[in-house]
Amino acid sequence: MITIRLTRVGKKNDPSFRVIVVESKRKPQPGNYLEMVGSYDPRTDRTQLKAERIKHWIAMGAQTSDTVHNLLVSNKIIDAKKINVLPKKTVAKKEEPVEVAATSADAAALPLEDSALDSAAPAEVAALVAEAASQSDVSVPLDSKTEDNAVASEAAAE
Repeated sequence: MITIRLTRVGKKNDPSFRVIVVESKRKPQPGNYLEMVGSYDPRTDRTQLKAERIKHWIAMGAQTSDTVHNLLVSNKIIDAKKINVLPKKTVAKKEEPVEVAATSADAAALPLEDSALDSAAPAEVAALVAEAASQSDVSVPLDSKTEDNAVASEAAAE
């Protein structure tokens, strides 16, 4: 299969590309192509393409790479939509923890002054958080204020 694609030429940190027609199984080595049908300089955004030859190769069954396809669309050599060449961002899915762990972890995430847990005994809150942490792989750090309140409540209860 024949492909129309880019091959890099130019110096280090000064990229420029040739638009070449090449057998698709070959590497884009210098001089190892069927025909050079244009050039592209991304730094100055200059493109020089041989429209007649590109149309000829496409009529012969040549496939274009995604980037070359977008160059041809930009220069109105072919009538088509541009192709998104950048990969889509994927968000890693988190596993859902047990419901009890989720509710107590949500309660532990809120500061004690702002949450509705102020009325609950601090020892109960610390016990819920410790239970949630033991059930899930996520460790929930307790702040020193919560620990001090839990110790004070335990001492007052005795």
